[in-house]
Order: sequence, then structure tokens, then C-alpha cells
Amino acid sequence: MLAGVLLFAVSTAGPAAAQPADGGTLLIRNATVHTAGPQGTLAAADVLVQGGLVRAVGPGLAAPAGATVIEAEGRPLTPALFGGITDIGLEEVSGEAPTVDGELKLEEQPVRPEFDVTLAYNPASVLVPVARVEGLGFTLLAADNGHSFVAGQGGVVRLDGEADPVGPRALFVRLGAGAADLSGKSRAAQWMLLEQMVAEARSRVPADSPHALLTPAGRAVLARYLAGQGRIVVKVDRAADIRQLLRWAAREKLKIAIAGGAEAWQLAPQLAQARVPVFVDALADLPANFDQIGATLRNAAMLHAAGVEVSFSQSGDASHNARKIRQLAGNAVAHGLPWEAGLAGLTRIPAQALGVDDRLGTIAVGRSADLALWSGDPLDVANTARRVWLGGREMPMRSRQTELRDRYLRGGGEGGLPPAYAR
Repeated sequence: MLAGVLLFAVSTAGPAAAQPADGGTLLIRNATVHTAGPQGTLAAADVLVQGGLVRAVGPGLAAPAGATVIEAEGRPLTPALFGGITDIGLEEVSGEAPTVDGELKLEEQPVRPEFDVTLAYNPASVLVPVARVEGLGFTLLAADNGHSFVAGQGGVVRLDGEADPVGPRALFVRLGAGAADLSGKSRAAQWMLLEQMVAEARSRVPADSPHALLTPAGRAVLARYLAGQGRIVVKVDRAADIRQLLRWAAREKLKIAIAGGAEAWQLAPQLAQARVPVFVDALADLPANFDQIGATLRNAAMLHAAGVEVSFSQSGDASHNARKIRQLAGNAVAHGLPWEAGLAGLTRIPAQALGVDDRLGTIAVGRSADLALWSGDPLDVANTARRVWLGGREMPMRSRQTELRDRYLRGGGEGGLPPAYAR
């Protein structure tokens, strides 16, 4: 079974990666273009793509000689969407340890911020086309150090078959009750340990100290984040912990983002003032633990109303079910978040927060032509992505799931079973 999965990964993801760098000249005509940028939404507009980049956006664009013309017939066209914070390409089969590469479990010197999961990213993973056919174009790979609340580094990858991440790395930290077992059973100890790590990275603790927590490489990596060279993504829910996090980040002058933030709405003005983006799980309506007592479906709406930049990421199996990210955004809109803010949370805002907005997240001249054409409102899960382009190349709307669907719908063979099961 596993061998079949791996063979399929090569057959579905491989051709996309082997295509030329761009898909030639493309004109998408008469679309409702949701740019997710300063131009807003444009009715009956065209998008011209050349060399993998958006070259023009507006009504009545002329088709250059030899261009492929797509008639959108008024349907929504958006930037390819953000898939959330996931292990896509790092985890293939959750229960099969050799296929799970996002975790680090070292008993000695467990605090390893230099751990970088992007080095294990597999662009041929079956999860890549599964997410891509749902209109997703990029995701943030997360680190998960099983023995430290400082989990390591991740980064943004595009789901086009490209092997290397884009943009700066992000450092992942977990705070609160969920990480207490990794910090002496106390959330207070998390701040004690963070203070020591900062002191080491700032060379206030000798490198050869017998009490040092960081390796030399770890010091160098943490020093870069302390200098503002990269975002620190903190998984945290409780308002009291978020308050301490904001104080720590202000004192150390850090660029942080919050993932989860079930009680973030209680500190919305402070988060807005500190310009901290929040990746909300907009389906969290009941407390899963004591850190989420204040969970509410209006979290995203209240944060946005206060001026916080809101994006989305789901709890649970975010990798195999990355398509649910649209449901999160739609759910937030249903509970008070403006529709345009919901779309921005899947496009422009995560791209800005993660330092890749110079190429991703908006439909604008000079940006990568990462686009999705939808059957209807993309925040309504009743609609689907009809066509997807990444870097101007049209992606095959095929995945392991669609091939299994087609196989069993066709039937055939003895007794109506697929041929492989004929006796």
C-alpha cells in the first residue's frame, strides 16, 4: 500500500515540476478579479500573464499574438490561497514514522532553534496535489520539536513542485499548558528558559558555560531572530500568556505572530498597536482545554475590528485536510468578519506576515501569476476551484483522491468491480 502511494506521488507531482519555468502568455478574460490588493475587486476584468508574472490587470485587455485565452464568464478569480500552517511535504502517512519529518526528538540538548524542517520538504508528496486542486498555492511549514517548546524553523513553500522554500525562515515557539511538559511542568518556567536563551544568544552567557541551553549554531540562529531577521510564530491561546508574550516581544524588539490565539480577542487593541498578526482557528468555538476558556466564533471579527491583521490556520490534521482553510475563513465571515478581510486572510495577509508579499498573495503587476478560478464564492465550500495556475503554469486538476474517485466511479471488471479487483 505504501509503495503504491509513493509511486503515485511521482506520477502526479512530477510532471508539474518538470514543465518550463512559465506557461507562456495567458489572458484570463471577463473575470470577477479579487486582487486582494489596493485595486480591490474588479468586475468584468482581464488578467494578462507573461513569463510567469502578472503583466496587466483591467478591463478590455488585448490578447497578444499566440496567447492562450481563458473565458472566465464572470466567475471569481483570486490569488492562489494560503494553506495555513501545515506539514504538507513533511508528513505523508501520520502513523508511519519514516514518512514524518517535521519532528525532532533529541534527549540531549533538546533546545535546537537551528532545526530547519524545510530541508526535509518533499515536493513530490501526494499531499501537494491534494491541496493544490482545492485552489491552494502556498503554505507555511511548521517545526515540531517533541522535546522543546522552541520547536525549530520552518518556511513558506509553493505547491508548484518547486523544491526550495521562498522568503525568510520562521521560528516556532509553543507557550502555555500545551508546552508545560517541555518546561518543567510550569508555564512560568517557559519565560525563565526563554530569558536564558536570549542571554546566551546576546553573548551574556559564556558559550562554554556548563548551564548553556543552546549549541553554537543555535545561538547564531536565535541571534538572527533577535535582530529582527525573521518572524517568530508563537502557538499560544490564553490571554494571560499573550499579554506576557507582547511584553517580552516589545522588550526584545521581536517580530512575532500568534498561531491559535483562542483568547486573542481579549487583547485585540494591544495586538493591533504592536502590529502582531494572528493566525486564527475560526472553527474554535468551545474550549478544548483550560487555555481556551474564552474561545468564540467571533474571534476573527473582533480582532479585525480592532485593526489586527487576521489570517487562518487550523488545529488538528491541517496537512491532510488543508482544503478546510476556506471553511475557516467562511466561518469567520459568517460571524462578522468582512468578506474582503476573509479573503485577505487567505492571501495578502499571510504573504505579508511571512515576508513573501513581493511575489505572492495579490493579483498585481509584477507578482507571480499564482491564480485560482472558482465556480463561485471561494469562501463558500459549496464552490470549487475550476482551474489553478502557479507561476503562469496551469496545474493538473488531478490528485490521488480524484484518481481513486474516478477509478471507483467507472467500475468495470467482473461484478462491476475495478479491474484490479476482478477475480
